[in-house]
Amino acid sequence: ADERGLRPASIESYRFYLDRFQAYLNRIGVVELSELSPVILSSFVAERCAAGLAKSTVRDGCGVLRVFLRYAHRQGNLSRDLSGVIEWPQVYRLSSVPRSISWAEVAKVLAGVDRRTPCGKRDYAILMLLVSYGLRSREIAALRLDDIDWKRERLSIPERKAGHHTAFPLSAAVGEALVDYLRHGRPQTTEREVFLRAVAPVRPLGPAAVSGCARSHLLAAGVQAPRLGSHTLRHTAVQRLVDADFSLKDIGDFVGHASPASTGIYAKVAVETLRQVALGDGEEGLG
Repeated sequence: ADERGLRPASIESYRFYLDRFQAYLNRIGVVELSELSPVILSSFVAERCAAGLAKSTVRDGCGVLRVFLRYAHRQGNLSRDLSGVIEWPQVYRLSSVPRSISWAEVAKVLAGVDRRTPCGKRDYAILMLLVSYGLRSREIAALRLDDIDWKRERLSIPERKAGHHTAFPLSAAVGEALVDYLRHGRPQTTEREVFLRAVAPVRPLGPAAVSGCARSHLLAAGVQAPRLGSHTLRHTAVQRLVDADFSLKDIGDFVGHASPASTGIYAKVAVETLRQVALGDGEEGLG
């Protein structure tokens, strides 16, 4: 934070990956940084790859580990810089397809939430925010009571990943879900974050808990898709905009992409647009 000016969310991301590395070292009995070796580091990366994680997840974790190893060397905790031995799987931009699900599956997920319980009211509101606005898990976790303008029916999402602020119209369905949770499900507390743990100790949900919430309800509904979680519903929200013929620029602005390149992958699933390109002039499409 002091030396590089990183955002709190970036620091938490570093902590997340380094916690996994520390857990690995504890498991194999390494207690001092001076014990690190190329073999240990390569084995850690190989284990992450074998765990079935997305290549991008492994790559991001390796990048964080490289930064840490360079820092440890500068601080004198390592006799040599081991960052160069860290290799990660090659990830090609636009090589995958967004992992969205059908709107019928979304309806099944929402219908399966038990909204009679405080936890169910909270989870339903979270799911509605995910599918309606395509928010990230950390954006939902950071949502505060002050971000909801009931009078003007607006929902503010400050400090998005792209570094800007977004204000959405508060839809009736999302507003009703939030009201139901705030009035009948949210614990009494001085915390200003909207979403809290349903059991003691009462504290705000973190991004991992938000994604875990989405994953549990997707699994309960029998949804099958790669790496189920909050991003599954985020991709689904974007896919719906693609199907409605919104431009990729407008979609990127809506979901808070920092670069047009981040939205480019959705061109691969713009089926009607691709169909027109394939047909050309005077050609007929296959049924």
